[in-house]
Amino acid sequence: MTTVLHRTAYLRQLRGRGAVSNAAGRYERHARVLIDDGWDDGWRESDNVLPPLRTEIIAEAARTIITRNQSPDISFDRSINPYRGCEHGCTYCYARPTHAWIGMSPGVDFESRLFAKPNAAALLAKELSAPGYVPQTIAMGTNTDPYQPIEKKLRITRSVLEVLRDFKHPVGIVTKSPLVLRDADILGEMAQMGLARVAVSITTLDRKLARTMEPRAGTPARRIETIKALSMAGIPTHVMFAPVIPALNDDEMEGVLSAAKNAGACSAGYVLLRLPLEIKDLFREWLEANRPDTARHVMSLIRQMRGGKDYDSQWYARMRGTGPYAQMISRRFHMAVKRLELNKDLTALRTNLFKLPPRIGDQLALF
Repeated sequence: MTTVLHRTAYLRQLRGRGAVSNAAGRYERHARVLIDDGWDDGWRESDNVLPPLRTEIIAEAARTIITRNQSPDISFDRSINPYRGCEHGCTYCYARPTHAWIGMSPGVDFESRLFAKPNAAALLAKELSAPGYVPQTIAMGTNTDPYQPIEKKLRITRSVLEVLRDFKHPVGIVTKSPLVLRDADILGEMAQMGLARVAVSITTLDRKLARTMEPRAGTPARRIETIKALSMAGIPTHVMFAPVIPALNDDEMEGVLSAAKNAGACSAGYVLLRLPLEIKDLFREWLEANRPDTARHVMSLIRQMRGGKDYDSQWYARMRGTGPYAQMISRRFHMAVKRLELNKDLTALRTNLFKLPPRIGDQLALF
């Protein structure tokens, strides 16, 4: 069954969202298609009024909380994601296709139908207490942002950090949100022991572009302020210029790195735009809706860095791309890092402090 909806009404409902469609995921037998029936010119708001699209939060009874990976081009082998889906609505988010696994759309569903894991802290304490567990840095924010808006109320990320602090377990966080400053007390305490660092993702310094690409994430200015506040709290802070999108934000690389360095960032990294699975269509739709004059040029440059395809999933190449344009971006990044004296004294987080915290009923240690 196909539901016909005036396009104007539909787009009004999606104000404040990143995706401009909600096509079914790749595993679904039936597809939903937005149809332009040619009657938009005569459309009246009173004819088809839709309420604003509200965010739905679904509690997930997770069975485990630490996710493992063996990817050779990723610097960590385990991660925690307190949430599925992300309300920030970043149109380019490589995590969007994961919503297809649960029968939902990687489009609007990904940013409006969210899953929370309220038992995350309890699961983590259990997994860290397992006999033979060997600590290595746990990454947070690798799939969806642990400090997206719903965290302010649910506080699942904070509860996870409390467990990691009690076990003296190292953690690295990636976020776009100033909400991370709420947990500066825990992160500062852990950082003093060499157990924590935070990476702030900054895609652009242009507030208008950021609001279009990342409609519910913190503004660029607030992210710069977040780097400054984290650094002043003694928390090693990294800036991620990601994703790099040719002919859209790549000209801002040096400006973003410089602003982050001035705010106190001690290290930096970048990742080229990735368009796996449904993302290639979602991103192309977004370009045509928001950057129609440059859409073809952007996609042409992307293919030049992906061997003529929209995406190349090969290890290492998926992060950096190939070809002259990708090499130019890499060269510019390394020159900027050298000039700004970033990435000079990178030290690994400590794992030798890991210890199970005492539990009620444990025998006191003898002196």
